[in-house]
Order: sequence, then C-alpha cells, then structure tokens
Amino acid sequence: MSRSAGVGRRRPDPWKAAFFGFAAAGLIAGVAWALLGSSLLVVRSVRITGSAVPRATVLAAAGIRMGTPLIRIDTGAVARRVERITQVQSARVRLSWPDAVVIWTRQRTAVFATPAHHGYNLVDSYGVVLRRSATQPRGLVLLSQPRSLAGPRRNRSVLAAGSVIRNLPSWLRGRVVSVRADGPADIILILHGGIEVRWGSPAHGAAKASEMAVLLRTRAAYYDVSDPVTAVTGRTARTVDPAAGGYRSSPASHSSRHT
Repeated sequence: MSRSAGVGRRRPDPWKAAFFGFAAAGLIAGVAWALLGSSLLVVRSVRITGSAVPRATVLAAAGIRMGTPLIRIDTGAVARRVERITQVQSARVRLSWPDAVVIWTRQRTAVFATPAHHGYNLVDSYGVVLRRSATQPRGLVLLSQPRSLAGPRRNRSVLAAGSVIRNLPSWLRGRVVSVRADGPADIILILHGGIEVRWGSPAHGAAKASEMAVLLRTRAAYYDVSDPVTAVTGRTARTVDPAAGGYRSSPASHSSRHT
C-alpha cells in the first residue's frame, strides 16, 4: 500500500465534522430552550418545610412567581428575603427539578422575658423581640440589663447573655431562672434557690460548665467561674438594686478558691 493512499484514508471527512457540529449546536439549543423558554421546567409549586412559620408569610417574602423557569430562581436571594421575617432565624432554598422550589426555615424561639411597659418582651437568644406578653411566660429566663438606647438586637450585653444561654449544657440550662447582663464580659446567672453564678464572658463555656458540675457539690450560694482556671465559691450578701431589675449580689468575705 502506498504512502499517499494511507494519508488519504486518514484525512478527516468534512461532512462528518459538520454533522457533529450541527448536532452539538442543536443539543445546546434544545437544552437552553428547555431550561429558559419552554413550559417544561418552570415553577409549578413551592414547598415550605422546617418550622411553623405561616406558609402565606413565607411565600409573600420569597416573591417567587409561578411559571418562572427554575434556572432563573436565585436561591440565595430568596433565602435572604425569607430571613427578613421576624420569626425566621435562618432559611435554605433549593430547586427540586423539574418544577418545584423547596424553602426550609428555622423558626426563632423565645428564650428571655425582658421587663417592658405593661408586661414583657419575649426575646430570642440573638436579641430579636418576637412578641409581647402581659405576664412572664413559664420556662423563659428573666433578663435584666442596663438601660440602653439600643434595642436588644443591637445590645452587646444581651447578645453575650444569649450566647451564654444558647451554649449551656441542658443540665445547667434547666437550673437558670434569670440572667443579669451587666456587660458583654459580665454575665451573671441566677439559679433556682437564689444561687448566683458570675459567668463573665461567653468564652470558655465548656470549661466553665465543667467547673460548675464539680463546684455545685459544695452547695455554696455564690460561684465565680469567669476564670475557669481559678473558680471562686462562697456565700453572698444580697441587696435590692432596682436599677438592675431585682437583686444585686456580691461575694461575702468568706470564700474558697477552687483550682
């Protein structure tokens, strides 16, 4: 077989290349039409899951129009709009092909009751006021704080108190009756029986809880675990302090140091 014959057989067929080129272009055009121009892959339903936030409220905030091509839905933008709802702590949005959008929400829950005019504000652990109540609901922690022009959501002391409560182990969280937020690094817990725990800042929460698990066996009335390496126990002298919203306690002279 001659060299020229071999070269001729290896020469690409221009018609075959053109055929595959047109086929690829047609496939791309078909996919683009299906995604953007047809009525096949459009929003026909929106599913709401995850919490008891009213469906109508979530749908109104999401702003999704039925019949919109799924590929045009900006899931991040939808989630941000839903998170503007006061009751929603966080939201996630995903596309469920071929024709649905799924919105998952986590609902905020009240943790604190803060004194307000004619009742209490019910506040979550991130400082968001959820609603008002004429009486203090059972199960919520009474929160007192210094007077501030900023609302709870912008108050660093309230945010610190929320972080402390949010990260307490359940056995200790169940003993907390009230919290005093004297500053972002000066959080004080009042337990059942009037036991006072100076927690300090939210930092090193696990170490502080471990210290409390040991120290509570001493049956003291006062604990200072703001520095978990050198925790202090003792009795307290309690005096009424209206500005703090109740009792202000200070350690008496007799105290023991736990190391």
